[in-house]
Amino acid sequence: MSELQPQPEMRSRSELRVRGGSSAPGLARHGRLRKASPWGTIAKFVAAALAVILVSGASVGAIAFNSIYSKRTVVALVGETEGPPPQIGAIEGGFNILIVGSDTRGGQYGIGGDVADDSSVLNDVNILLHVSQDQTNAVAISFPRDMVVGIPECPWDDGSGDTKGYSTEPINVALYYGGLPCVVLTVQELTGLPIQFAGMITFDGVVDMSDAIGGVDVCITAPMYDPYTGIDLPTAGTWKLSGFNALAFLRSRHGVGDGSDLTRISSQQVYLSSLVRTLKSSDTLGDVKKLYNLANAAVSSMTLSSSLADVSTMVSIALALKNIPLERVTFVQYPGNTGGDGIYAGKVRPDTATGDEMMALIAADQPFVLAETTDGRGSTIDPNAPVATPDPTAAPVDNTGLPVVEGVRGQTAADYTCSITQVSSGDED
Repeated sequence: MSELQPQPEMRSRSELRVRGGSSAPGLARHGRLRKASPWGTIAKFVAAALAVILVSGASVGAIAFNSIYSKRTVVALVGETEGPPPQIGAIEGGFNILIVGSDTRGGQYGIGGDVADDSSVLNDVNILLHVSQDQTNAVAISFPRDMVVGIPECPWDDGSGDTKGYSTEPINVALYYGGLPCVVLTVQELTGLPIQFAGMITFDGVVDMSDAIGGVDVCITAPMYDPYTGIDLPTAGTWKLSGFNALAFLRSRHGVGDGSDLTRISSQQVYLSSLVRTLKSSDTLGDVKKLYNLANAAVSSMTLSSSLADVSTMVSIALALKNIPLERVTFVQYPGNTGGDGIYAGKVRPDTATGDEMMALIAADQPFVLAETTDGRGSTIDPNAPVATPDPTAAPVDNTGLPVVEGVRGQTAADYTCSITQVSSGDED
């Protein structure tokens, strides 16, 4: 990775505006935030799976969304105006959708355990999906939950009309302060990309979403056992995971890689790439019941921006994405490093030099390829990957001459990969 660049000067916490116009040496409400739980990672799967659904095909929208339209919850983003949503084909430079996963326990039927005070919620998942204007490629960018970023001024999410001040904190507190609109503002500031659409989903639908498609094949390099999440896969190889087994795999940190959240994201991309292939297969796209159950599980537990809450818009997005080849659906994580002093102690410090290079290509609507497939720590190439059978009806994908991005972890949906697994002996997170 590139050398870390000095961060721009940001206001200290003592300068933040808190309720009533007073100031304090710390964030007055931050101490009330609930300690992060391993079940927060469930939201990672739900949010990422929703992005995958949008990438996977028009059938989801065309068949299901009209019948479950009334189940969605709508929120207006900051600066969002009334009127018809933008036409996706007319958005210069392509369009961007932010998918946020909340760790709330409210209304989750006991998933993740009972919490007496459920007033604090965190955005433990933040995935920005960019789709090119010519609709030939897509990039899904994951942001580690503990990445320290600038959180801009946002209206408090309590209807008071008050505004929180600028702060420098882990990205996953933005939802607590100002709801989905604040997360959108935060990601916009970090990436420089305009976000036209946004959706937030809780983890209550994760089991239904996993079961709706009949499970996903996941490759592991060694036995995987993590008592903190409940995953127990006794042998290396490929396992079909669904329901709570899928959740246990996706939220496991100690059972994969080096035990960090960065390698956990790499492991999760093993699942997501397989999920894309499953969703794009004829077994899924040709099964009306699967598609309906999948869309119903997602939308019934979603909050949508006003721009995304229109059925025709959602179907248009699915139509735009359904023919993107697997080789041009790329999963990456925003580059960063763990460790450091001060506000970075125990957190993730963004590598803004490398991140800016990647974001400049995305802002220019320029497809790219990664210098390396997988990170070699949380995931690796599957040595037993099946030989791909070319689709005679599809144009061949030629990535020759595309810019090569160095220092970014990720893979495409076409890459068959395995999670680098281990027997857990760490502490719960």
